[in-house]
Amino acid sequence: MLHYRHTSYFLFLIFMMYKLILLDHQLHLANMRLNLVDYVIAVGSLLVISCWTLWLPPRGRLIGLTLLNLLWTAIIYADLIYYRYFEDFITIPVLMQAGQVGSLGGSIRSLIQWGDLLFFIDWLILIPLTVYILFRGKAPTSIGYSMPGETRRLRRKTLFRRFLIGGLVLLAGLAMTVLPIKKASDTWAVGLFEGNWWNVTLYNVTGLIGFHGYDLYRYSRDHLIGPPKLAEEELQEIEQWFSAKQRQATDAGPLFGKYKDSNVIMIQTEALMNFIIGRSIGGQEITPNFNRLMDESLYFSNFYHQTGQGRTSDADFVTHSSLLPLPTGSVFTRYADRQWDTLPEILTERGYAANVFHAYDSSFWNRTTVYREMNYDRFFSKNDYELNDILGWSLSDKAFFEQSMDYMKDIPQPFYSFLITLTSHHPYDIPAHDRTLDTGEFEGTMFGDYLHSIHYVDEAFGELVTSMKEQGLWDHTILLIYGDHDNSIKEQAFYERFLGRELNALDMEQIMNQVPLLIRLPGGTEGQEFAEASGMMNITPSILHLLGIPEEPYYWIGGHLFDDRERLIPLRSGVFSNAEVFYLPSETAGLEGGTCYDLGTREPTDIEACRAGYEETQKQLRISDQVITYDLLKQFKSEPGVD
Repeated sequence: MLHYRHTSYFLFLIFMMYKLILLDHQLHLANMRLNLVDYVIAVGSLLVISCWTLWLPPRGRLIGLTLLNLLWTAIIYADLIYYRYFEDFITIPVLMQAGQVGSLGGSIRSLIQWGDLLFFIDWLILIPLTVYILFRGKAPTSIGYSMPGETRRLRRKTLFRRFLIGGLVLLAGLAMTVLPIKKASDTWAVGLFEGNWWNVTLYNVTGLIGFHGYDLYRYSRDHLIGPPKLAEEELQEIEQWFSAKQRQATDAGPLFGKYKDSNVIMIQTEALMNFIIGRSIGGQEITPNFNRLMDESLYFSNFYHQTGQGRTSDADFVTHSSLLPLPTGSVFTRYADRQWDTLPEILTERGYAANVFHAYDSSFWNRTTVYREMNYDRFFSKNDYELNDILGWSLSDKAFFEQSMDYMKDIPQPFYSFLITLTSHHPYDIPAHDRTLDTGEFEGTMFGDYLHSIHYVDEAFGELVTSMKEQGLWDHTILLIYGDHDNSIKEQAFYERFLGRELNALDMEQIMNQVPLLIRLPGGTEGQEFAEASGMMNITPSILHLLGIPEEPYYWIGGHLFDDRERLIPLRSGVFSNAEVFYLPSETAGLEGGTCYDLGTREPTDIEACRAGYEETQKQLRISDQVITYDLLKQFKSEPGVD
């Protein structure tokens, strides 16, 4: 059997189907189990990517199939590891950030499981078999080599047979792949390729290989060929949307301009989530310093992070530009040269000194380039800090705040300082001497480690406040603290045990998407909690409102937080929330595939209650994507009469 000319090809198909099935089982995707159509698409995809090997002589075919096996095994396993952290698949824009993978060390190790060895078990057969066939003395005639003395006619016949078989396999693969995908996109997955909001939905229709094929096409279209020119009517629609929003700007009210010329210090806190604020464990507050700040600050308890695959960089982008993240990759790495209306640029135009502080490699997330485009005066990165207290990824947050405050002594006022923390980064490795919290039943788990890391960061907040008071900044500075994204701990049981109650899908979605936002105003104020839906896209308009800078000239998706206008908060996943409803999409495309929750009863309600919000969410995501992809702000601002 080993001598049969196509044995290696059938083994390749069997091994790779086994790995695709194993991946699907490891993903644990609700309502996405493989069915007969999925198997057909998977086999068809394998035929498409491997048909060319049938055009080669047997030994060349074996080499080609072995390389394909190694390549796609690596891709499949990388997708699994990436999914365990981000709940999404790797795309080409993500691969453009591959230099960052080495920095993820501890996080990646924590995501690897012993059962993952099953992805590589076929190599125990494949590698010895390949070595045996390639290095034995002579190939048998039965596997198709042209023997010495073979006639020219026989050679042509052999080549014709190879190309015929390969061509038929290609056609069969295309039929098995394209036809079912086309049928799905014309029926239950209408609009998936036009307005995709989650790569997992693509996977559900195309399979993993098809997803990566479409991602390659999409990237080539956008970056090598360039996207098709935006239709004039669509361009006008976007301009009209922004014009209408600018006319609705409310540059009035008791807080507008009340804190003109105040300093602004904004802290983007790694993985700080809202469910933990105000909570205690073992009789000990987890965030006592944050809790005390709430007594004299504005606290937004229904505030959503609006990040996508770019995670921390997306939080930075959305917060400063009031646009939304891309469906794939990070804006910072894909479109660093685009023009946006960003907070540091607006403030520097008004005489502020704008600086960013982050004790990590300046090239990570392409920050050096992006911050130059944002018009920061200086980026204080890892090389600017004395690394005297390493904790986790880099300098501890306590030492980071201390040294950053020392730099601020020499910065002229008014200033804007943006600080990005690191200590509470996954996998939350806090040394024993810095663990001052009794996490009880969670001790020794990643959830317990997360509690320790947040408690440590909260201690750093307390030291920061003390430093601000000592430097005379406390009564002249707007202080903002918010979380950048979730903690990547998905196990529902942890949250149910911590909160002491059962959680439904709405509860979990809010827990994983809500982060705290605290705004402490100069001189302090009576503590106020705002339960209305809000998000990162509201931060820049809110800061400028407090400073008395009108929002009318700027192209933003969000607005400020200090009026009574109803707000819709769209997430990249297609989730949205307003004052009345919360929409949770499913793997199927379209409104009807998801669930609409009534926030009053916290139970599912008629899907029609979410229709208007769904349509506006899709519109805002599309407009933001087009502004970024087509660099529309540069075009809008170059038009006559536009500042």
